[in-house]
Amino acid sequence: MKAIIYCRVSTDKREQETSLARQKQELKDLASRHGFDIIDCIEEKESGYEIDRNGIFSMLEYFSEGKADCLLIQDESRLGRGNTKIALFHQLFKMNIPVYTAVHDGKLELSDSDSMVIDIVGIVEEYQRKIHNAKIKRGMQKAVREGYNPARNLANQHKAPGRERIDFPIEEVVRLREKNLTFREIASILNNLGYSVSKATVHRRYLEYQNT
Repeated sequence: MKAIIYCRVSTDKREQETSLARQKQELKDLASRHGFDIIDCIEEKESGYEIDRNGIFSMLEYFSEGKADCLLIQDESRLGRGNTKIALFHQLFKMNIPVYTAVHDGKLELSDSDSMVIDIVGIVEEYQRKIHNAKIKRGMQKAVREGYNPARNLANQHKAPGRERIDFPIEEVVRLREKNLTFREIASILNNLGYSVSKATVHRRYLEYQNT
């Protein structure tokens, strides 16, 4: 497997340099024992309670782009502390990224309390997704009741003359706004119809259209 090594200390004091070097060497030895290929070694001097860390985002980018398969850390506190630790482990587990630690000389073994919290976070996230989808469904039903027909309104957009063709039908955004749908609901409807567009883009294009 392709591995990312992540090392962290909380301050930039001189004595912490030794800790970083020790973490890095222990994790290189761990990778060697398990036959992992090291893609990158990320070192940070940041608080474990801080989630806005350059190294963390670099690490997640490797995984989201499929450039690495697993994470190596000295122990779970090196990834983060408190709520930050829970949030990061939850994100890694959602991405199906296994975590190996030097302390366990293998896969991470979370405490029962941490495992329970992560399970609860997953359940809450799933219900938030269900609520979001239900709101989209209700918004679409409301629009249809008031005369919105996506099959009719979107079928011939490629034939529209004049304006330069854009990524999604702005006229439909205007119609849906007139039916009091939010930009988030409109973006979700457009995504369900095959248009990959964000709420911010819908809002920006709507303002541009209104100002032309």
